[in-house]
Amino acid sequence: MFDTLLSYVAPHLCYSCGKIGAVLCDNCKYNISEEYFRGCFICGDETFLADRCQLCSTSYSRSWCIGTRSGALRQIIDSYKFNNNYAANKVLAVLLAERIGQLPKDVVIVPLPTVASHVRVRGYDHTLLIAKGVAKAQRLRLEKALYRRTSTTQRGEGRKTRQRQAKEAFGVKGTLNSAATYLLIDDVVTTGATLQCGAKALKDAGAGEVWVAALAYHPLD
Repeated sequence: MFDTLLSYVAPHLCYSCGKIGAVLCDNCKYNISEEYFRGCFICGDETFLADRCQLCSTSYSRSWCIGTRSGALRQIIDSYKFNNNYAANKVLAVLLAERIGQLPKDVVIVPLPTVASHVRVRGYDHTLLIAKGVAKAQRLRLEKALYRRTSTTQRGEGRKTRQRQAKEAFGVKGTLNSAATYLLIDDVVTTGATLQCGAKALKDAGAGEVWVAALAYHPLD
């Protein structure tokens, strides 16, 4: 409600072209949609329209991503995560839902759990909001099946540290449905370790199949 009222007083500007009225205008939304990332989350190589890389072993069987973390997409994500641009969650969820395409009705949407201290700083769980938006757009059920077992953060860490932290990060609430497919939602993928370990936790808890999706891919420098 507050964000809606604020939009009348201080209208949003498109992060790509500066047009007044929306975080991302329709024309710039189309431009981002035409530049989807079609690579592996682990090695970054082109998957040639396959559901996943044929060389990297993954805990999930399909993956989707809006694009690389650059240009307007980067600005929107960063403003959403670091500058309290709450309204950006809606356009990002729509972009991701459209990137994925229509899913089967038995798919369950699962948000990758956010570190509690980050939620307190932002005032909202940014990944949960994206997952809710995707679930709403797809008319699918959302389940917070994963929880955080640790409070470590990966920003600024190297590949080995990220992989070690990810292995310890997640637990699963209860036993999952072996006949269901679970779609795990993340924000920015760097090494793929977080999604890999989150998907493995879901599989180990009984998930029949796990797919993953992310807003953006940003290779480790």
